[in-house]
Amino acid sequence: MLAVLLAVPAPTAGAQSAQVVEPPFGASLGARMASLFHDISLDSLPRAQGLFFPESAYVAMKTHEIAYPASDYADRLIAFYRLDLAAYHASIFGHGPVAYLGINVNPGDAAWIEPGWCENSIGYWHLPGVRLVYSQDHVVRSVAVASLISWHGQWYVVHLGPNPRPLNIGTVDTPTLGRGVAGPAGGC
Repeated sequence: MLAVLLAVPAPTAGAQSAQVVEPPFGASLGARMASLFHDISLDSLPRAQGLFFPESAYVAMKTHEIAYPASDYADRLIAFYRLDLAAYHASIFGHGPVAYLGINVNPGDAAWIEPGWCENSIGYWHLPGVRLVYSQDHVVRSVAVASLISWHGQWYVVHLGPNPRPLNIGTVDTPTLGRGVAGPAGGC
């Protein structure tokens, strides 16, 4: 599957109103998470970065809300994403063949985050705890994708591993036997 990086222009008043529409949970989200699982299998940041929240969108959201949003994006968000990809790769693919089964998601956990909340100047949809479900040695297992947020009607990963986390290391979010429980609701 080909991942494409797109430049995202700074938002306009019309773009802000487009943000209010809740992104879909069906085939489009499923395809994006299948791509993420494939990119985890390759431990490939360049491929997986196409599924990560765009830098220009992050900078637009955080300008006047936090100091140096571009540095925060590169030094914290992408740095953790890189570490988490490696941790997920080792956890999932370090123990033999794996078959991807799909996702476990609870659309009811999605929440609209108003501008001004969570240090954001632009509103967005937030979806916590989407679970990647797979089989290994005929045993169903799952891991969480900690946090997805929307941009122009598309879901993007913003935290693969937990946020906050106990240490600044790659961390797999709630690995579980079975499909696990999607969520919990809440967060930013």
